[in-house]
Amino acid sequence: MKMNINFKNRVACVGAGMTLFRRRLQETPDELMWLAAKTALDEAGLTIRDIDCIVFGTAPDNFDGIHMQSEALADGGGAINKPYTRVFVGGGTGVFSAIAGWWHVASGLCKRVLVIAEEKMSHVQPHPQYLFHHIFDPVTEKPLGVNLIWIFALEMHRYMYKYNISKEDIAKVSVKNKRNALDHPAAQLGAEITVEDVLNSEVLVWPVQKLDISPVSDGAVAIVYTDEEGAKQLTDEPIWIEGVGWSLDTMYWTNRDLAFPTYLYYAGKMAYKMAGIHNPRKEIDFAEVYDPFDYKELHHMEGLQLARKGEAPILTREGVTERDGDLPINPSGGLLGVGNPIAAAGLMKVAEVFWQLRGEAGRRQVKKDVVTGLAQAWGDLMQVGTVIIMRR
Repeated sequence: MKMNINFKNRVACVGAGMTLFRRRLQETPDELMWLAAKTALDEAGLTIRDIDCIVFGTAPDNFDGIHMQSEALADGGGAINKPYTRVFVGGGTGVFSAIAGWWHVASGLCKRVLVIAEEKMSHVQPHPQYLFHHIFDPVTEKPLGVNLIWIFALEMHRYMYKYNISKEDIAKVSVKNKRNALDHPAAQLGAEITVEDVLNSEVLVWPVQKLDISPVSDGAVAIVYTDEEGAKQLTDEPIWIEGVGWSLDTMYWTNRDLAFPTYLYYAGKMAYKMAGIHNPRKEIDFAEVYDPFDYKELHHMEGLQLARKGEAPILTREGVTERDGDLPINPSGGLLGVGNPIAAAGLMKVAEVFWQLRGEAGRRQVKKDVVTGLAQAWGDLMQVGTVIIMRR
């Protein structure tokens, strides 16, 4: 994919904030948005009056139980009397919201932009899977009685079969990420578990088991962007947006390569070209990749060219992806440990890259010096790839 566009402004991230991620939070969706936004604005040294426009990342109206959701949430997001836009591409929403905020500043349209992503999944009873049943093609797919876990099981099984990957190696991702999440103050499901715990957990749809999956969550995240002039005024430590990328594969899972995330390969290529990266494995210091299932971390590492096809499980087994490894992956704890409020999950990863590059990640800070980080998300009908690259 080519981007022959001359952007007017360099864009910096100068603040980030997030709420707790929990199975059920008492706050309303607009309250969650404001809590995240206020934290990000405070970190940037700004108020809502300083913001030119707002980008919302929110789920389908059915999740929050609100018709015309973006209008309903405008007050909590601080968008009264301010221009705003809404982004939704399923699980890819959080990173694509960050990309949408970036182009508002890069184009010169705005100087300061607030990006907020929110999800209140606890409104969907008894479980969000009941809503997911309605996203499939009504003629060829829905009559099969499919749900997302059913589709992910097919993909996971195909990936394991093609590259001769064991369940034990996949389970190591869940063990790593849940342990990393113990150091995250907002995490929902940090825990010390073993590979045996994962392998002995309830089978949902083979080979997917209960501890292979991220939890259902409520939560919100926000970041603040400004142009180069504004960054110099606000901070000595701006984190620059150096590359963005997105790609859309076919919506029909029957037509996709289930063993390799083509949607992410092209999104990554687009972002790498913009950032001037030629060897991702050597030039990306760490990454927050999208991990709603443990095998997806491995899948996405390979799609991002951070590992060769079939190599990601080996790197994980050898400790390369640990927080103190050569290529830390999801040092935050990822979705498996921190939680997965779907529309907000990707923006959490962008915020984590920001905090890592600023050296502000606390106990979850990676051990080596880092200059370049990557955040990635995946969603809609599992065919959307979104990537953002940030540098200190």
